[in-house]
Amino acid sequence: MSRANWFEVSPGAAKAMMGLHNYITTGTNLPPSLIHLVFLRVSQINGCAYCIDLHSRDLIKEYMSVDKVLLVPAWHEAAYLFSDQERAALAFAEEVTRVGETHVSDEAYAAASAVFEPRDLVDLTATIAAMNAFNRMGITFRLKPAAKA
Repeated sequence: MSRANWFEVSPGAAKAMMGLHNYITTGTNLPPSLIHLVFLRVSQINGCAYCIDLHSRDLIKEYMSVDKVLLVPAWHEAAYLFSDQERAALAFAEEVTRVGETHVSDEAYAAASAVFEPRDLVDLTATIAAMNAFNRMGITFRLKPAAKA
């Protein structure tokens, strides 16, 4: 079944979501590689093929090694590859994405607060929320990844 192209059908929604994306990528103090790392991990949790493909490629363009990108789903086991800030962002992304289960525990909030300044923590949370919203659009409307067989 063919699904609607949500960008074309609702340009207002697309513009609003892209406005948040633009803020995250140009108006925060978060490094681009950290933003794409969070985008990738959230997309992996949600199973959005389009976003997994896109943000894996973005990380490689930001000069993250393919080895490190491939280990993002198992970052706990490969923690030595990730900086303190990356580990904190990945853990927080998992908590916030699974908010229905975790309710973002005090422990998770404290751990993220230890590594991020208050504004950066708010911007990180907005980054996680935005990617969750984009994943829901991508999955619902079956956006196709760029990957080829």
